[in-house]
This record gives sequence, C-alpha cells and structure tokens, in this order.
Amino acid sequence: MEPTFIHHLQPFLQQAWKNSTFEHPDFVQEKVIPAVLDGRDVIAVAPTGSGKTLAYLLPVLDRMDPGKQAVQAVILAPSKELVMQIQEEAGKWSQGSGIQSIPLIGGANVKRQIEKLKRHPHLVIGTPGRILELIRQKKLKMHEVKMMVLDEGDQLLGKEYSLTVGQIVKSAMRDCQILLFSATLPDAAAQKAIDQMKEPLLIRIAKEEARSPVEHIYIVTGDPRGKIEQLRKIARMGVRGLVFFNNKWDVSVAAEKLRFKGLAVAELHGDMRKEEREKSIRLFQNGDVPLLLATDVAARGLDIPVITHVIQFDLPEDVSAYVHRSGRTGRLGSNAGTVVSLVTPGEEKVLKKFAKAQHVELGRKDIKRGELVDPE
Repeated sequence: MEPTFIHHLQPFLQQAWKNSTFEHPDFVQEKVIPAVLDGRDVIAVAPTGSGKTLAYLLPVLDRMDPGKQAVQAVILAPSKELVMQIQEEAGKWSQGSGIQSIPLIGGANVKRQIEKLKRHPHLVIGTPGRILELIRQKKLKMHEVKMMVLDEGDQLLGKEYSLTVGQIVKSAMRDCQILLFSATLPDAAAQKAIDQMKEPLLIRIAKEEARSPVEHIYIVTGDPRGKIEQLRKIARMGVRGLVFFNNKWDVSVAAEKLRFKGLAVAELHGDMRKEEREKSIRLFQNGDVPLLLATDVAARGLDIPVITHVIQFDLPEDVSAYVHRSGRTGRLGSNAGTVVSLVTPGEEKVLKKFAKAQHVELGRKDIKRGELVDPE
C-alpha cells in the first residue's frame, strides 16, 4: 500500500516508489516527509538505519526544478563514504527526472569538481570542508539553494565541523529550508541547530518504532590479549561482523594477528587511500571476508545490510558512540542483528552503564564448541 505523501510527490518519485522494494514507509519517513513538504525546518532524531536518508531525499528531489541551471539543494555529511552512499541513492531515486547530482569530497581532485560544477548540477552532496572551500572560491553559488540537509547532525555540529557548517548555512539565502538528521543529538548540538533554523519541528523516533530487533550481548575475557582469540572464534560462526576499534593502529595490529591465525579480514581506517577503503568494503559486502575491522570515523555512515554482528573489540568512549556503532546492524530492510562487546572484567562495569543509559537489555555469553551459550 502506498503512503499518502507519495501522491503529493512528482511523478518520477511516485514511479520510483512503485519500482522499489518498499511496501510501506518507515516510521521516520511518515513523520518527517509531510512536514518537509509543508516547508517546515525539521530536526529529526532517529536510530541509525531507520530510513532517515529517504526521509529527506524524497522531498529534496521533489523540490528540484530540472529546467533551472543552478544548485538548488545542498546535503552535508561528515564522511566521504556517507557522501558517496547518499549520491548513489540520489541517482537511483532521480532516474528519468533530468535532475543531476554531484559529490564534492575532500581529498578528491578539486579542478575536476569545479568542472562538474560548471555543468550546473541541481543537487550537491559533500563534506563541509570542500563545500566551504568551493563557496569561498565562488565556484559553488548558493543564491538559488532553497534546501540544506545536515546528515549525522551531531557530528556536523560538534567541535570538528561546527564553525565550517555555520559558515555554509550563512552563505545560503535566509529563506533556505534546513533539515537536520541524527541518531543522537546532545543538548549543545541541538541548541546550535535551533539557533540556525526557523522554528524547527523536533521529531524524535524511539528505537522500538524504527528498527529491527537488536540483541546486545557481551563476552568476558581474562585480559585484553584474549580478545583476538574470541574474535577468531566468532568469525568461524558464519557471521558478517563489523569490528570496532578505538584507533587505527589497533586495527592494523589485530588484522595482522588474525591473518597469522589463518583468518582473512579487511581493514577500514583513515590512513587508507580511497581505493583501498572501497576494496575493503567490497570484499566484506561480497562475503570474501567475514570481518571488517574499522575505526569509528572510518565506519561512520556505512550502510551495509549484510552486517549480522557489530563487535566491539574496544569499548567506545561514550554512550553516543555506542549508539552509532550499534546502529550498523539490524538496519532498515535487514533482519535482526547482534551487538557483541568483548570486555575485560574492568570494562564490564562501563558497558553495563552504557546499556543502562540506553535502556538496553544486556546478556552475558560464552563461546563453547563454536556456539554462543549462556555461562554455566
């Protein structure tokens, strides 16, 4: 059954919906899209993997005028990987419309990007640093931009990007509609967003409304060195696991140790070239390796439906990071997932605090004969 809002969208979007695998809209789409179509600024806080991308992409594409040779909307995202995933979705949903979108990311050839801008794309998707650089060079003109989206808003309004994002927002016209989407939104970030928006509508989607069920479990190891062996055992269970580490050096060290034990794995961290990162993601998506070892920054925005397990080799630094990591499994359109934390006795207390703060049920497990079992 088609949702009511679909009938208010342009014909190419109605056709794209019919061609898609969606039978009904996700909860966040039902709440957000009508408000955006009504012209409201919106702050949407919903769990990772709940369908937020489509919640802003459909109304953004709906507002595009393919006959006007100007950038009409800008989508900001904190990572190159997330930008490319949004670009892929935009291409898929705008087929046959004449709408052109381009990605603008740091690290890519800026001269080529300027050449693409000369072809007058309608939609620009990019990382804040490169977007601001091109605005300052007067290569990216903002006077026709009527919509701006901040994806992963907690990151974009955090210390690293806040100033840059603020300058980008100011470069647009005063009547520009601003949409912010995030899995978590600390009070400070929320206030920054409100200060830059026009009476925004705040929409919060609870976990149970938005996603497939995710099981949270943990395994206790005597010391940190025992985690590698536990990880090796988990990999042999037929899982497709995204494994989180707190720094890139530990990713490389763990990968080396696992390969020495005869296990093929892929890595994802900030020191890798774009081609290397893409190869790692491809190996994992295709099932050539059971584990993708990653840092938080490198994995931000990853949307890989095949992930069955998120494995925390290192505990995250705070509850917000725990939420983002957990959201990589049990995503929209996938089956239920499992979050496995490998902890020492000392780390067990910290994990329980995270779980309590998020109202998450946490179960302890052991590995015996290749299976996760309740401890005796």
